[in-house]
Amino acid sequence: MGRSEGLNVCVVGLGFGRCFADIYRAHPDVGQVGICDTNRALLDEYGDRNDFPLRFARLEDVLEDPRWDAVHLATPVPLHVEQTLATLRAGKHCACAVPAATTIEDLRSIVAAERETGRVYMMMETMVYTYYYLHAQQMRDSGELGRIQFLRGAYYQDMEGWPSYWAGLPPMHYATHVVAPILALAQTRAARVHCFGSGVMRDELHKPYGNPFPVETAIFRLDGTPIAAEVTRSLFETARDYVESFTVLGEHAGFEWHIENELPIVFRLKPPVAGIGGRPCTVERVAPQPRNDLLPPELHRFTRHSVVPDESGVHVAVLRGGAHHGSHPHLVHEFVRAIVEGRRSAIDAVTAADWTAPGICAHASAMAGGEGVDVPRFDLLRQA
Repeated sequence: MGRSEGLNVCVVGLGFGRCFADIYRAHPDVGQVGICDTNRALLDEYGDRNDFPLRFARLEDVLEDPRWDAVHLATPVPLHVEQTLATLRAGKHCACAVPAATTIEDLRSIVAAERETGRVYMMMETMVYTYYYLHAQQMRDSGELGRIQFLRGAYYQDMEGWPSYWAGLPPMHYATHVVAPILALAQTRAARVHCFGSGVMRDELHKPYGNPFPVETAIFRLDGTPIAAEVTRSLFETARDYVESFTVLGEHAGFEWHIENELPIVFRLKPPVAGIGGRPCTVERVAPQPRNDLLPPELHRFTRHSVVPDESGVHVAVLRGGAHHGSHPHLVHEFVRAIVEGRRSAIDAVTAADWTAPGICAHASAMAGGEGVDVPRFDLLRQA
């Protein structure tokens, strides 16, 4: 259950949320940890096996209970907006799985709710806390990359057999895993996008959302920079192994991760050699390490998936490289510390909107045959 003092957090949605419940329980700033799921059998089975006595079958009961300071929503995508707004308006801090929303209007409503309630909101985007992203970030911050010249991301995942709301989803509506690291590395927002759809989907996948494309590829102009970025996303009927990948190419060095179970590559340009055209480039496989220096000691073990007590039934995200490649404890720590310190989270409502809206606008561009679409600003809504 947790300590008697500290921040009290309830994790809602145990399909994915059970990847996080034990991390909250171990955090030194967290007191009680509750769990919530509409599937009573899953709720009791997981609660009994892992000693979580505080259980709820309805989010409404959590929101009405004054003991809970914060709620972590790991629920289906169609519920994110409604549940986020309800949580914030109930006076509770809110962490939510990606994407924050699938419409621009809903993103604006989340930014407004964060502003009006004064509660902490955080979109729990895993990619910006992976071993790989943190390594690339260090290369940027140290100057090793030099000026960033280009960024690219690709996210391939076959969603056949997943819950019905996934069927036919526009690929770019679930693109934050590749949009986020690109924008975070460039330290800006996407300003404009041209996107093309590719391929053909069978009728039953086309109908739910009116989306004809199994694959969408976009080029973004990044605000206030001379940089362009490319993003490709697929969800169905495309033969490619799972990967969330990104590349950042600088004037001196580049970082590329494009195969799920292979080490990333670092490229380094060397000085020109007299009499030989083109500068030589070294190619090196690197093994980014967990950044436990960014975490309290109590959370160090959670960067490895071996600590999960029920691996036979745990969400696939934990089994892929140790909790989304080490990101889960970083997400929990940032959310908790933002609340404790009384500040916005690193992925607050505006940042979440900046990382989610580009995909929404990209799909709109694809449906318009690649016409350019401006990505709206959200930072001005903080003062609205």
